[in-house]
Amino acid sequence: MPKVSSVVVPYAAYLRVYEPLAAFPEPERGHWARYARRTDLPTYQDELRRSLADLLPTPPVPVPVHESGDAFVLETDGVVRVCPWRTRLRGWQALDDLAGELPAVVLDAALPPVVRRQAAQDYERWLARNPDARPWIRTAAWQVPLTWFVLVSDAEREYVKGSGRSGDGTPPVLRYRTEMVQARRRVARSLRTLKETLDEGPLIDGLVDVGRWLEEFHPRSLVELDYGGLVHALPAGELEGDHSAADVAEGIQALRQGDGAAAGEAYGRLVERWRAVRDRRSAN
Repeated sequence: MPKVSSVVVPYAAYLRVYEPLAAFPEPERGHWARYARRTDLPTYQDELRRSLADLLPTPPVPVPVHESGDAFVLETDGVVRVCPWRTRLRGWQALDDLAGELPAVVLDAALPPVVRRQAAQDYERWLARNPDARPWIRTAAWQVPLTWFVLVSDAEREYVKGSGRSGDGTPPVLRYRTEMVQARRRVARSLRTLKETLDEGPLIDGLVDVGRWLEEFHPRSLVELDYGGLVHALPAGELEGDHSAADVAEGIQALRQGDGAAAGEAYGRLVERWRAVRDRRSAN
């Protein structure tokens, strides 16, 4: 596979679900079983570089012509789990989101209207044939949504310092992995607290949405929250000391106990920690 660039694609975080092979019907199960035995499994950066390759032609190709047959693979406690890329489906969904994130003039320059219209028509036809389709991967640019932190605990945090942030160095890694049953339990418990203590709003709506998405998967799945390219948007010292999941859990616990002051302090730490990322996004 030709490399588009040696530069890590910034700045996005990922929420992934790895399902056990038993969750897939045949013949797809057989495909993933054979795939998991490969010795040349692609990495997260391979997926990103392939996505970039489609944006280089003129006009760009915002959605792959064919669905990817690749996946991320994990084996834990003797259980093989896979997270299909489904880059075509995710490409269509990302296009829907772009209209609300970019000014019209910027969006038209990056992806001409005729390209977007064709992609939208293709998606509509595809969705009519696949009404129950859902991605195994969610992406968030320039942030980790607070609702994602609800799914995990600080005890599940994995931090690898790495040997460098760019070029040939190994970038740092910050991620959480948890069992699906734990993630669903945390969503349900947190939703009860938020609905009892806060007015309806984006936080509750976002958590409801994530909870419904998780219900689509096998109960023995594994959920992964990966900082991905955001590790390059946070200063090294701040990244190592980032315990945002703990702050979110502390804030929700404080709300549960009726301690508004403690909840405000936890939220303040989150705002301060992510201010550098917001400033960098504005600069870009």
